[in-house]
Amino acid sequence: MTRSTSNKRTKPNKVVASSSSPSKAPVMPGVGSSQNTIRERAYELYENRGGEPGQDKQDWLHAEQEILISATASLAEDRRSVWAA
Repeated sequence: MTRSTSNKRTKPNKVVASSSSPSKAPVMPGVGSSQNTIRERAYELYENRGGEPGQDKQDWLHAEQEILISATASLAEDRRSVWAA
């Protein structure tokens, strides 16, 4: 008795860009406020450098790192206080 196996592969789902505006795109809760916080910090870094253009990506990444480290530390502290109670 032979078993027939199909070598037919399914095509992966294609990601299609949405035609809707980014402001109407679904966002995870808290992500929008985090992005605003990062944006504000990146602008502060830009101003602290004297407003020199051309380093926007570095400013964003630096701000993002600061915000994420701060948020992670805050979550760790919350976790410690819950377990201590």
